[in-house]
Amino acid sequence: MTSRQRHGALPGLDRHVTDPDTTRSRTAAPDTARMPGTIPPYEGEPLRHPARAPVPVLDPDAVELWGPVFGPADVGVLDHDLTARHRGEPLGERITVSGRVLDGRGRPVAGQLAEIWQANSAGRYAHDRDRHHAPLDPHFTGVGRTLTDADGRYSFTTIRPGAYPWDHYPGAWRPAHIHFSLFGTAFTQRLVTQMYFPGDPLLALDPILDSVGDRARNRLVAAYDPQLSRPEHSLGYRWDIVLDGPAATAFEGGAR
Repeated sequence: MTSRQRHGALPGLDRHVTDPDTTRSRTAAPDTARMPGTIPPYEGEPLRHPARAPVPVLDPDAVELWGPVFGPADVGVLDHDLTARHRGEPLGERITVSGRVLDGRGRPVAGQLAEIWQANSAGRYAHDRDRHHAPLDPHFTGVGRTLTDADGRYSFTTIRPGAYPWDHYPGAWRPAHIHFSLFGTAFTQRLVTQMYFPGDPLLALDPILDSVGDRARNRLVAAYDPQLSRPEHSLGYRWDIVLDGPAATAFEGGAR
């Protein structure tokens, strides 16, 4: 597994959509009712990759000396619960997102470092480059991490993110989503993808989601699972991640 994509979480990284007929930036007003298949194609992939070629190294093991070191000691006891890392309660609908990380043969991948980042319930990231006119939540910063267990299972408790506007075409909004990052056994194996929510009317109008095939698109949408819900606390969603093979999850930069 390899990954060269950037940390693509901000609206400013997702501005390059071109008109398929003119290959220029789309500025004309779209139809008032944009239907699936007529939305501008997503052309932001170049911004999610380094602009320079990889630097060759004589000693591959030496690269690890300069990269982050991951392990059980690096993941805090509350890192998986994004609602319990501040003094106050975050605003929004609490959710628990859980699933398994599997290889192409359906075998669990244990000890996998999984990280997430997301907008708050108002659709705004806790980042100085996000200029969306929506409130910040002082009790929610939108980042978490965990390690998969022996069965490849992960679990996060968080707030359902809100949709936010972006400038691909007038009136465009990104559907609610959570960014996932998987690190394998080293930083150079990092994979990045996005998870969406079932029943969201914005799914059919999203250029990023529209950029993958129908089957791959469906695999990016979580399933509501009441068995994962915590009574009087959070709604449960199940989302498995498959690293390779015919049923692989779609990752940024193409399937691995």
